[in-house]
Amino acid sequence: MKKPLARSRTNYMIAGICGGFAEYVGWDPTLVRLLYVLISIFSAAFPGILFYILAWLIIPRESG
Repeated sequence: MKKPLARSRTNYMIAGICGGFAEYVGWDPTLVRLLYVLISIFSAAFPGILFYILAWLIIPRESG
């Protein structure tokens, strides 16, 4: 059974969004952060910032 998507408590830089997503899909957190930054830059940054803030508010923090 796959664990639910949650903000990481151990693998975070700002709010644990990228670290939590990396743990959820089984990828390297650095790769997820790099992809996030590249996608944000190429989409004029605003949608990426908005997505991060919404994810910070919506995705629960990892328990434990």
